[in-house]
Amino acid sequence: MNYYLDVLKKYAVFTGRARRKEYWMFFLFNIIISFVIGFIDGLVGTVGILSIVYALGMLLPGLGVSIRRLHDTDRSGWWLFISLVPIVGFIVLLVFLVSDSQPGENKYGPNPKG
Repeated sequence: MNYYLDVLKKYAVFTGRARRKEYWMFFLFNIIISFVIGFIDGLVGTVGILSIVYALGMLLPGLGVSIRRLHDTDRSGWWLFISLVPIVGFIVLLVFLVSDSQPGENKYGPNPKG
């Protein structure tokens, strides 16, 4: 849960580096919370209003942690746009996001692993 909260504290920070664990834990908690909010939406009958509000609220933190994750692999944040290429773009981006950190310091900052 600390990784999720750390990403929220860096709400719109697009500089620096994010570890693989930080990115994927944020992703996991985001999915879990989305399912819970979707379930609550269904019970209350708000036709997805809560889900939309949550998704909009998580847009900037999600972009920020994704860009920092790409920085950790020594790639520019502009590589996020590769996901707009059907099928292949998603696969390429997924490979980048699961890749290990570049050891040592790179042009985006020191290695968050230490």
